[in-house]
This record gives sequence, C-alpha cells and structure tokens, in this order.
Amino acid sequence: MWVEAGLWGSVAGSTLVLGAAVAWMVPVPRRVVAAVMAFGSGVLISALAFDLVEEAEAGGGLAATVIGLGLGATAYVGANVVLDRRGARHRKRSGDEQASEDEQPGSGAAIAVGALLDGIPESVVLGLSLLGGGGVGVPVLAAIAISNLPEGLSSAAGMKRNGRTARYVFGVWIGIAVASGIAGALGCLLLQDASPEAIAVITALAGGAILAMVIDTMIPEAVDETHLYTGLVATLGFVAAFAIHRA
Repeated sequence: MWVEAGLWGSVAGSTLVLGAAVAWMVPVPRRVVAAVMAFGSGVLISALAFDLVEEAEAGGGLAATVIGLGLGATAYVGANVVLDRRGARHRKRSGDEQASEDEQPGSGAAIAVGALLDGIPESVVLGLSLLGGGGVGVPVLAAIAISNLPEGLSSAAGMKRNGRTARYVFGVWIGIAVASGIAGALGCLLLQDASPEAIAVITALAGGAILAMVIDTMIPEAVDETHLYTGLVATLGFVAAFAIHRA
C-alpha cells in the first residue's frame, strides 16, 4: 500500500515538472499563467471543502479536525515567514518579482525549500487516502495534479526570467516530484495503524497548510494579472473539482 501511495504522490508531483517544462520552452503570457493559477486555486479549495475536511470530520470528529486545520495553517505560515525573509516570498510569481541570487544570496535555496513546503502536505494527504482500503482518493489526486500544473508553470517562468539555469529549475521540480512520492509513501506507512482521530488531525493539518498555501502564494499571482476575472476563473475550477467529486 505504501508503495502505491508513493507512486501516486510521484504522479501528482510530476505535473509540476510538466508545468515547468512548458514555461521553459514556451513564452506563456502572464495573464494566461495567472488564469490557470486561479483555476487551480478553485480546484484545491473544492477538494479541501468536499474531500479532506469532510473526511477528517467523519473519521475523527469536529474537535480533531479544527485542531488539525489550525495547526496546519499556523505551521505553514510560520515556515513561510522564515522563507519570506530569505528571498522566497514570490516563488510562485511568473514575472520579475522573484529575487535573483545577485539581489539576495541564498534565495535560490529558499525558493527550493519553499516549493518543497508547498508540495509535501498534498502528497501526505494522498498517502492517507489509501488507508481506508478503497484506493487512492481520485478527486484529491485530480485536484492536486491539476493545481500543480499552474504552480510549476508560474514558478518556473519566474525562475527563468530572473536568471535561474535550466539545471536549477528542473532540479527543483524533479526533486519536488520525487519528494512528493516519498511523502505519500511515508504518510501511508507511518500512519497505517494510527487511530481515526490521529488520521483526522493529520489530514486536517495538511488541509490547513494547503489552504494557507493557496491564499498566500497562488491567489496573489492570479489577482495580479486577471484582476476582476479571478473570482470567475477560480469558481470554474471549484465547479470542475466538485463535478469530479460527485462523479
């Protein structure tokens, strides 16, 4: 089971590499990147609302879910504040906002760690979805894979514009894809004998981190370029993910 979880985590993470490859080879307009980012934000919010939080509450109760959400968001924001000071504030931006190594030494490492921080909670959730014995959670898998594409696209475009090499860009995203597989496997392996309450807390913790990530790093990029259309595009993503959930 844990091997399967690792494979699904890698599959979901591979769309980050795909997005980075598109950004590196094709000059995608920033408005298009931002629109896709808005769509991905809606997809993730839908998966959180109708899959992760609902599952956590059903398995472990309201208290465990609320605690997990609060801890996850707090941990993510705390780590993000530290990375922000080291040059990773605009790691998902496709324009000139990202700090270059000349502007802020060490920013390359901070951006890489930030990308890892963004991807790990999603992969842990995939691993946990297998613990019920019914196979991987398809809506969650689809949501993560869909949202990872614009994340890789936007961030890699910003990296390229700010002088990062192909070796750095693809090293980061291939590394994140591999780490996603490992995180999925560990999420399944380490918690396969855990109580429903513990699984609920961890699931909600990952959900809280994902929600904070969407609001702190994805939506700002979307709003900067799509402006008044951001809400509409995000709603389309939300509806698409909800339809997958119901199907």
